[in-house]
Amino acid sequence: MRRLDIIRAESLTERFGEFVAVDSVSFSVREGEVFGFLGPNGAGKTTTMRMIQCVSPKTSGRLDVAGIDVERDPRGIKRILGVAPQETNLDPDFTVFENLLIYSRYFYIPRKEAEERANRLLDFFQLQGKRDTTIDKLSGGMKRRLILARSMLNEPRILILDEPTVGLDPQARHLIWDQLKALKTRGITILLTTHYMEEAAQLCDRLVIMDRGRILDEGPPKELVAKHVKKNVIEATNGQDLTACIGKHLATEQVEVAGDMVHIFTDKPKETLAQLMAECRLESATVREATLEDVFLKLTGRMLRE
Repeated sequence: MRRLDIIRAESLTERFGEFVAVDSVSFSVREGEVFGFLGPNGAGKTTTMRMIQCVSPKTSGRLDVAGIDVERDPRGIKRILGVAPQETNLDPDFTVFENLLIYSRYFYIPRKEAEERANRLLDFFQLQGKRDTTIDKLSGGMKRRLILARSMLNEPRILILDEPTVGLDPQARHLIWDQLKALKTRGITILLTTHYMEEAAQLCDRLVIMDRGRILDEGPPKELVAKHVKKNVIEATNGQDLTACIGKHLATEQVEVAGDMVHIFTDKPKETLAQLMAECRLESATVREATLEDVFLKLTGRMLRE
């Protein structure tokens, strides 16, 4: 049975003077799924998330969260949201446990209930051993996990994560991935932005790729890879006349030049590589599976954004 949409946007637009940050985007998020927003800096991801959070008013279009229009009852929407921002905004004057208790007051959670929820969350995020530790004594991974724990204190239906694992080492990142997957099994809807393509591929049921305020495409990660690039990528050093040789002998394959490397997208890597080695006299090349990052770079380009 198809899950109901918990978030629906139609022609959603946000302007700041003459600048259009979000340009008439439409999308829906199903209840209980992990939905990602990908894009370069300035693509409109964070602005879209801020409109969902009811902290940035939309210019035009329609946006409903849990069946509520964001302009009609923003406080009602905020009550069912949990938000974990990218920046670390924990209170340095209090311990781990005190940070959670103080935050609970924003939702009028009774003291006893707040303590029970805080202890459960500290257990879940493996922070019980740091219960009475001040924030300055925590590692970066511990701070991220505490921010996630805090976002869950009001038992939200929708969890909004802005770069949830930014700056973390691989061990801490994988631990948070496991915890987010566990939250999904509870039926919580999760929205996230990330610049880690592996993270999006691991966590997201569906995602949108945005650029310059518009949605370029959307769908499950594997389907986007299959749609925009082929199964495998051959990477070779861009030597003299290599691209011309590839164009002459491999005209049916997708080819992309990036600096001193040539990327050849193909569904037949063995045959293509053998032909490439024979016709173009390559000394060496590598073959790998195509990824969501290949799709991202194809759709948004390789130019650095500030």
